[in-house]
Amino acid sequence: MTDSTPALPKSWDPADHESKLYQGWVDAGYFTPDATSDKPAYSIVIPPPNVNGSLHMGHAYEHVLMDALTRRARMQGFETLWLPGMDHAAIAMQTMVERKLAAEGLTRDDLGRDAFIERVWQEKAEISGNIGEQMRRLGDGVDWTRERFTMDEGLSRAVQTVFKRMYDDGLIYQAERLVNWSPVLKTAVSDIEVSYADVEGELVSFRYGSLDDSEPHIVVATTRMETMLGDTAIAVHPDDERYAALVGTELDHPFVDRKIPVIADDYVDPEFGTGAVKITPAHDPNDFAVGTRHGLPMPTIMDEEARIAGTGTEFDGMDRFEARVKIREALAAQGRIVKEVRPYLHSVGHSERTGEPIEPRLSMQWWVKVQSLAKAAGDAVRDGSTVIHPTSMEPRWFAWVDDMHDWTISRQLWWGHRIPIWYGPNGEVVCVGPDEKAPEGYVQETDVLDTWFSSGLWPFSTLGWPDDTPDFEKFYPTSVLVTGYDILFFWVARMMMFGTYVGKQLDADKKVPFHNLFLHGLVRDEHGKKMSKSRGNGIDPLDWVDRFGADALRFTLARGANPGSDISVGEDHAQSSRNFATKLYNATKFALMNGAQVPADGELSDAAALTVADRWILGRLDEVLTDVDSGFDSYEFSKACEALYHFAWDEVCDWYLELAKVQFAEGDPQRSQTTALVLGAVLDPLLRALSPVMPFVTEVLWKALTGGESVVIAPWPTRSGRPTDGAAATEIDDLQRLITEVRRFRSDQGLRPGQRVAAEIDGLDVAGLAETRPYLDSLARLDPAGDDFGATATIDVRLSSATVTVRIDTSGTVDIEAERKRAAKDLAAAEKELSQTTGKLGNEQFLAKAPDHVVAKIRQRQQVATEEVERLTAKLASLGGS
Repeated sequence: MTDSTPALPKSWDPADHESKLYQGWVDAGYFTPDATSDKPAYSIVIPPPNVNGSLHMGHAYEHVLMDALTRRARMQGFETLWLPGMDHAAIAMQTMVERKLAAEGLTRDDLGRDAFIERVWQEKAEISGNIGEQMRRLGDGVDWTRERFTMDEGLSRAVQTVFKRMYDDGLIYQAERLVNWSPVLKTAVSDIEVSYADVEGELVSFRYGSLDDSEPHIVVATTRMETMLGDTAIAVHPDDERYAALVGTELDHPFVDRKIPVIADDYVDPEFGTGAVKITPAHDPNDFAVGTRHGLPMPTIMDEEARIAGTGTEFDGMDRFEARVKIREALAAQGRIVKEVRPYLHSVGHSERTGEPIEPRLSMQWWVKVQSLAKAAGDAVRDGSTVIHPTSMEPRWFAWVDDMHDWTISRQLWWGHRIPIWYGPNGEVVCVGPDEKAPEGYVQETDVLDTWFSSGLWPFSTLGWPDDTPDFEKFYPTSVLVTGYDILFFWVARMMMFGTYVGKQLDADKKVPFHNLFLHGLVRDEHGKKMSKSRGNGIDPLDWVDRFGADALRFTLARGANPGSDISVGEDHAQSSRNFATKLYNATKFALMNGAQVPADGELSDAAALTVADRWILGRLDEVLTDVDSGFDSYEFSKACEALYHFAWDEVCDWYLELAKVQFAEGDPQRSQTTALVLGAVLDPLLRALSPVMPFVTEVLWKALTGGESVVIAPWPTRSGRPTDGAAATEIDDLQRLITEVRRFRSDQGLRPGQRVAAEIDGLDVAGLAETRPYLDSLARLDPAGDDFGATATIDVRLSSATVTVRIDTSGTVDIEAERKRAAKDLAAAEKELSQTTGKLGNEQFLAKAPDHVVAKIRQRQQVATEEVERLTAKLASLGGS
């Protein structure tokens, strides 16, 4: 520590430091890389959150992991870019603005397209700063000078360029296909915007054909009676002899002037229901496939608001749910209902944005032909160009990309990237690129592109592509994509398809959008349940920042992170992480009070000047740094964090600092100076290794310890190169076991923690612990035996090479009767706990229904209770009780 080193406050209060530290890092330019640097590049682009939203715990989890990776890479000497940005979130943003307009008594049609778009931009300007502020509170080390938005000028240029190239290559086309249709939003929506829930509906069986059983007829069943207005066939299995004579015949439709042919198709399950299925190609995906195979007519019988339309029946104009009832009543009046209506539980897709049931609808849309693109995306993983972590996710990846269907990219919205197709007065169609103009008199397509189209270009569009910018040259492909496994298909697959598509025209090293794909799991609550608004178990990450500090939030999330695995977090975890930050602070403050400083090169090279405790802790530091690197390199954040946590808390704080106190107390200036250097040699790399996950407290402590500019730009810690001292490790392990056993005995005998007792010790020399007696006396609170010593108890502790015997005189130090009563009370409580947990674990019904984590927790409680019963029984016996 130098004269300019800042003094530490009395205690650690994150609120006093975090915002000032973060702004200082930004102002210093630590997060702004130089694209012209000769350093190797490391880059991550942020999965862009929706501009109209806020960061939830899942976002915080993802951001902590990305921040830890980029902070470490920066310290390792990489020119490091973590690029921030937001998604325009077409449906979500448009819905939000339309809702606000409705409160004003207006619709988007009242404003017109241009005015409506202007209104959305205004809303974007007002709310987009919210996410940025949240990211600052989390400590995100992003380069704010490079912040992007999926509809900014550069990204719009990239979108038009890709669309134009793919259109010219025949990969984008227009066709009438079945889509997920939102009657509220009046647009097609993607699969990811549809959530499925079981709904209690009505299964109705009705009769096509003659009402006379001796005449041709077929009975079918449906939960969506309204769609029968669009039926164009009845399908049966080719091998179903019951209907063989009817295949090829036609039956009259009860309400429209249409003949319904009976067709044979393997799609039909002859064992289900009557073995006959009504086919509505324009309103059911399976029926659409059947209709395509058989060349059936595909009339659309609902308008964009899901009202019956164009059927020429009395039901035109009715909402689909009203029509469902009215058609059933009309069929019943004709005598065609052949079974009573009965409840039927079935899965129904709902719009995630507006909540209404999605309507499968035949619609003219723009599509991407994905076969060649998906193959390239799969091949990039097969040949190792992109590596998926964990590899266990590869089969899911291949299952998706190897069986992908063409992608509908058009949306009937106003907010978004307008499709660059223009129509001429005589039906001409031209695709206009970013540097081109449409011919005079041509009109642009009104649809916009699916949001996933522009976000699929994110890894390269944000770096300046299609222009050959310094950023694109330096930082593309990106080093790793960090995202949840739940959007592996919806977003990652799109990025890989686009990245490999544009990569065909780039240098060999730019064929994929990212070299590594790290898939993390979901954040769940402490009971393992998925966080959601409906459950009320969501956690606002900023609430934890306010209460526990950003470091505590970050460490809690990183400590549970492993590739592909979900993480469960609760308030207890955050409190534990806050306590860890406090522990680090107090330990470093103690070290500084005792003159801790970072040794210069070679200053600790004289092994003879180091005690066994010094050699042990320095050796453990090297081992831990190896484990930390291994964890980070394999994206096993929990492995790295657990290694650091247990080293810092269990070994540095609980053991080495206590041993160091003994060394300081000896009064030997040289010994004290060496101990201070060892403390500095341990704390300096420890704080640096923790800084990617806990940047705030480590910044304050590291600067106080070293006088350095900032831990953000400090070098990443590496092994010292000192040979491993196995003998020191064994000696300290034996000493710890001996001290622990003596402490356990003292506790069982009711001795106060600070109460000293006389003791005789045999076997230290044979065990190789002769020089550790000062540590043992200090940490176990033992005094040398005097002339009047009389042992009242003996402890034999088996160590690695010998048994050490400790004889203790507790006479006059323990109230035997009081201890007996206390032990008996504790034993009764332990026996009750053992009985309850054993009873639950013996209940087969409980074991069958309880979640695995609940059963595991009860088993753990049972084990603890068993050990307590054994310990307290032995204690009562030693006290003369029973």
